[in-house]
Amino acid sequence: MLFQRLALEQFVVQFVLEARKKDPKIGMDKLWRMYKQHFAEEYRVGRDVFRYIIHEQGLHLIRRSRAIRTTNSRHNLPTYPNLIKNVIPMRHNHIWVSDITYIKVEDSSAPNGYRFVFLTIVMDAYSKYILGWYVAPTLEAVYSIKALEMAIKTLPKDFNDTLIHHSDRGTQYASAAYIKVQTDNHIIPSMTENSNPKDNAIAERINNIVKNELLHGMTFTNLSQVNTAIRKAVE
Repeated sequence: MLFQRLALEQFVVQFVLEARKKDPKIGMDKLWRMYKQHFAEEYRVGRDVFRYIIHEQGLHLIRRSRAIRTTNSRHNLPTYPNLIKNVIPMRHNHIWVSDITYIKVEDSSAPNGYRFVFLTIVMDAYSKYILGWYVAPTLEAVYSIKALEMAIKTLPKDFNDTLIHHSDRGTQYASAAYIKVQTDNHIIPSMTENSNPKDNAIAERINNIVKNELLHGMTFTNLSQVNTAIRKAVE
């Protein structure tokens, strides 16, 4: 029995190590779902035991807190109520979610030797497809609009169902230009009620996966390199 238990633990460890070769920052919950899907019957192990093995072997991740603020919700621009609270998306193009995150780029001319570029993602909350994205040198609204316009191009020509666009209350999303693109395309604006990330959890999560999992360990020296990496990550 002891030998079987040790062998099972080693199997779990090898599974985690192999998964991390492809995705170095893949988290505990996703690892468990993958393991359960592939090995639930042959190498059965409970979720708590799986978690214990990962912690015991020092394979758990330590997340760093966000250092750069991409959302400025202290403004006098019009904001909109949260229309997706307790709402489950029921179809494609029912709810879109959007968020902005930063990516570090090495730059010897910058005071600290690096600068940041900014990624806007627009994702369909039902299918989890990334419909629009744009990497920008600044946080100006014009760049977030480009991500929104990319998403709009994916809509069927005869689309006339209700479509809600949900975001935080940042100046990019509250800007007159961004709202105009939505209303011109019959998209209903929805915004978080406060700065709680849980109010826009789906968008926050996809940005975290792209930046802290799929781009983990990559070094960039220009925006073009970031664009190439993001395109592959989105695919």
